[in-house]
Amino acid sequence: MLDFLQAYGIWGLFFGSFLAATVVPFSSDALYAGVLLAGCNPLKCLIFGTLGNWLGGLTSYAIGWLGRWEWIEKWFHVSLATIEKHRIRVSRFGPWLALLTWVPFVGDVFAIALGFYRIRPIPSALFMLLGKFARFLCWSLLFL
Repeated sequence: MLDFLQAYGIWGLFFGSFLAATVVPFSSDALYAGVLLAGCNPLKCLIFGTLGNWLGGLTSYAIGWLGRWEWIEKWFHVSLATIEKHRIRVSRFGPWLALLTWVPFVGDVFAIALGFYRIRPIPSALFMLLGKFARFLCWSLLFL
């Protein structure tokens, strides 16, 4: 892994963080910690890791936005009543739910759900950025 970090450094962190925030099962936290341990500048890591992860989260949001109720019902055999029940839950938290898109495993689902249920895009994007920034800031502070 150290060879990867030395060869790709900050851009590897950006693209890895991007992929980790989409539906690709990958840990951006492990990558972030590895890049910091390899001696990369913590401020650059914070900026590139946050931006990559945020853009990946926005990609997941866009994937959700493109989704259709009929597809969920047909491909996943989920009833419209269940879809509506989840819409009510997601709508109750609204864009604030985007603060949790950094959480491993469920964060991607939150981003897709926010897009699928058409939760306001601008506030969702801003809260998503804030949550992802706060997570990487915590990691950076651990390594200072």
